Amino acid sequence: MSEHLLEPFGDTWTMLLRTQKRDGSWVDSPVNVVVDGDRAYFGTPADSAKVKRLRNFPGVEIAPCTVRGKPTGTVLRAQARLLDGAEAVAAARRMRRKYRFVHSVVVPLELCIKRTSGLQYELSGVRVADNEPSRVNS
Repeated sequence: MSEHLLEPFGDTWTMLLRTQKRDGSWVDSPVNVVVDGDRAYFGTPADSAKVKRLRNFPGVEIAPCTVRGKPTGTVLRAQARLLDGAEAVAAARRMRRKYRFVHSVVVPLELCIKRTSGLQYELSGVRVADNEPSRVNS
């Protein structure tokens, strides 16, 4: 079921990742995404604010979007899980395979300049958002 829901993300350059703050508000971040079966993967610098939000609230909303973050598809809900060890290495390899230049040159350079590392996350349990109106700003 969730494999079918992730089809629109397979060919898209970015997805809109919405993470929740402690005050209940949502923060939108366009991120690169790789789909493998019923799972999706994305990465972020370890010092980004979304890491703290994901640690506190792993439930996220996702949607295909433009590079600038404008949603272009259906809003879905999912659970984000921080990967480590071999899983993180495999996810990073998937990102480099899909986004050759960006994740082989640009991202490592950015992480080096920022003096931080990159974290990889897995999205699972993808489902259609409830019947409530989407909170994504169009």
